[in-house]
Amino acid sequence: MTSAQIDPPARVLMGPGPINADPRVLRAMSAQLVGQYDPAMTAYMTETMGLYRTVFDTDNDATFLVDGTSRAGIEAALVSLIEPGDRVLVPIFGRFGHLLREIAERCGADVHVLEAEWGTVFAPEQIEAAIREVKPKLLAVVHGDTSTTMAQPLDELGAICAEHGVLFYTDVTASLAGNEFRTDAWGLDAVTAGLQKCLAGPSGSAPITLSPRAVEVVTARKSVEAGIRAAGDPVSAHPIRSNYFDLAMIMDYWGEKRLNHHTEATTMLYGARECARLLVDEGMDAAVERHRVHGTAMVEGLLGLGLTLFGDQTHRMNNVVGVEIPEGIDGDAARAGMLTDYGIEIGTSFGPLHGRIWRIGTMGYNARRDTVLTTLAVLEQVLRTGGVSVTPGGGVGAALDFYADASSGVV
Repeated sequence: MTSAQIDPPARVLMGPGPINADPRVLRAMSAQLVGQYDPAMTAYMTETMGLYRTVFDTDNDATFLVDGTSRAGIEAALVSLIEPGDRVLVPIFGRFGHLLREIAERCGADVHVLEAEWGTVFAPEQIEAAIREVKPKLLAVVHGDTSTTMAQPLDELGAICAEHGVLFYTDVTASLAGNEFRTDAWGLDAVTAGLQKCLAGPSGSAPITLSPRAVEVVTARKSVEAGIRAAGDPVSAHPIRSNYFDLAMIMDYWGEKRLNHHTEATTMLYGARECARLLVDEGMDAAVERHRVHGTAMVEGLLGLGLTLFGDQTHRMNNVVGVEIPEGIDGDAARAGMLTDYGIEIGTSFGPLHGRIWRIGTMGYNARRDTVLTTLAVLEQVLRTGGVSVTPGGGVGAALDFYADASSGVV
């Protein structure tokens, strides 16, 4: 049996993620490997830490990468911060809040949840009331949940957590670099992300940052594994319940000790470093504004096609929008037509929203004028084919009007 070399079809990924990686990231990932303790490699690791401090808007020394997808970062943070029996509060407003709950339960936590209707978010006072009642060790909340396209406001939660002595964790996989985010100013203790959305890279590396308070909690559970343990190294009776995701050991690997833990995923580090380098070069505020402009143009175009948006639009992420699937059209067949006939991918959703909405992303390398206009033009044709009445050119026209106003300073 023989197999041909991989040659994927041409696609423009305009769903909720992953998206097309920036060609500069792919070029960085084609670079040759070096040894994990080569001075060049350790220099790249140090540079990557510094770049992600800017991306996360933090001074945290403990800012590095967890090798694995964004879920690996989530699991590393939770398994390292949570001891069995710890109370954890999880506000759920979409699929990925349920994920935080499940991972926390698997860590042995006593998990308490708040649930909001999908398409809405929580007011700070709702979360504060739950904190007063539950008295958790940790608040774990998703910032932007792509399943609903909503972003939970976090700016008031850090002060609430600090007042009640609660650790504050958030997953920013879907939101970082496309929406305003301030680790230190908002009082976050632990933040994890992924590359495959607004960071314009492939899935497979999970940037993470930990506050000094979180580092103290993690290092209190530190237990150096036997094969690399030296005299005087800590051995805990209650170690972190994962070896691979043990942030105490991973911090020693990334820190001055360079204590071996795993073999760094060199190619993914090259890609993660380039994602951050490009964002820092652009400027984080400029990147967020780019996502706002092109995301809003997409929204205006969808409205121009006569479609109905899903959810509370005051809390929609810049980089992804949910739109109700029109009556009388097969949503999955329409998506398949966009993919097979035009090479454009958009998404459906999960749970109660599956088959009810499409999710259309405008993020990372694909947060551009040409991708927005092309997607709207193709969607119009697919809607027509499916028997939906639309205003000819309404989507592209509305987006162009928005771009014209934006360039003239009207919006």
